[in-house]
Amino acid sequence: MSIPKLFDVHTHTQDAQYDNDREAVISRALDAGVGMIQVGTDFLMSQKAIELTEKYENVYATVGLHPTDNTKEAFNYDAYKKLALSSKKVVAIGECGLDYYRGEGLGARDKERQKKIFIEQIKLARELNKPLMIHCREAFEDLIEVLRTTDYKLSTPGIVHFFSGSIEDAKNLMDLGFYFSFGGVLTFTHDYDEQIKFIPLDMILLETDAPYVAPVPYRGKRNEPLYVIEVSKKIAEIKGATLEEVARVTTRNANSVFNIY
Repeated sequence: MSIPKLFDVHTHTQDAQYDNDREAVISRALDAGVGMIQVGTDFLMSQKAIELTEKYENVYATVGLHPTDNTKEAFNYDAYKKLALSSKKVVAIGECGLDYYRGEGLGARDKERQKKIFIEQIKLARELNKPLMIHCREAFEDLIEVLRTTDYKLSTPGIVHFFSGSIEDAKNLMDLGFYFSFGGVLTFTHDYDEQIKFIPLDMILLETDAPYVAPVPYRGKRNEPLYVIEVSKKIAEIKGATLEEVARVTTRNANSVFNIY
């Protein structure tokens, strides 16, 4: 098995936006030396993620229930456990976590629902000894509290994808053993520069979150895993590192977290 030059640790090419050219999108990335993790957001999308891993080398999957993408689905622990065990290429549980972006429109009952399904997925990750793929938006205080009070005890806790918290949030999450991934938003805002300067490169991973948030020069278009190269360029710029160093360290980090190679 060849080791990729770059690794997109959070993408969704099982999404319907790729129905007309999915094979071409994935092949473009793989041919350029970009490996990827297809991230599940509910049971069906997790199944589709696993199906893609069976067709390609250097393509992996997660299984999990997103806090807000599918509020009609109840988390079925046994079903997700069976799904996670159905393929050796399932490398994490998630994306799971908390999302309070709707602010005052988000009631206390929904916050409790989110916490409940998040805790169930933490327990599943612990049972299967798989890292967490965490989604958190405007909920870092509660997320950190849940992680501190839930006995996950994972050898590698996982990553907080598309990290948008403060330096203090990053410090608290690093103390818990978590890594962080960043995507295309870095190429058109400086909002996260200080966080990236603060977090050591050996705790950073690359992502696209495709089909969302395409980087410059593709902003406004559908994102795809190949564009992770633009993220690596921006991190190199912010960190004052070479592209080669960013590629080498972030790919090594992906292996450290997800035990791929």
